Amino acid sequence: MNQNKQQSILDAALHLFATRGYDGTTIPMIAREAKVGTGTLYHYFKSKEELINYLFQSSVEKFKNTMIGDFTSSAGEVREQFRFLFFRMVHFAKEDINALLFIDSHVNQYYLNEKSNKVFDDFLEVLRELLENGKDRGVICDLPSDALIAIVYGAFVRLYKVIQAGHLKETEELIQSVEERCWKAIRI
Repeated sequence: MNQNKQQSILDAALHLFATRGYDGTTIPMIAREAKVGTGTLYHYFKSKEELINYLFQSSVEKFKNTMIGDFTSSAGEVREQFRFLFFRMVHFAKEDINALLFIDSHVNQYYLNEKSNKVFDDFLEVLRELLENGKDRGVICDLPSDALIAIVYGAFVRLYKVIQAGHLKETEELIQSVEERCWKAIRI
């Protein structure tokens, strides 16, 4: 298999799925943007559903691997662990905004298979571990971890949507302030 063609297909699909959504994207549109024939696309992926699941899983894995780096949830202060994970998420957003927007717009959708949903849940588990550790240490408020994730991750994704749309300029000062506000929103 030609890795360049496959990567062109994946890049085109990521862009189109992130901007047009699953239902607004067709296989011929992806092939056209990738500059390959429709038959070539079907050589790599049997269906649009197989393609989006492959892309979702690989995007979430990339996000998780970027985020965790050498993170250890049991070592160090919870505040520093939170800062570390937040700024690793920022790094991912700067490196691959289309993947972040793609993940956000496709999570929990009807076309994702069991494996895709599990991969996303494994990603969230990293955040849950930090939050549960913080609750055990009496540092983070005792809300359900998924509610706390919604507060932080939801704010983070929305911030990058606003930045991507050009309504807000990303500065180091802004990102540091948002990280601090997110921390204050979940700490005791």
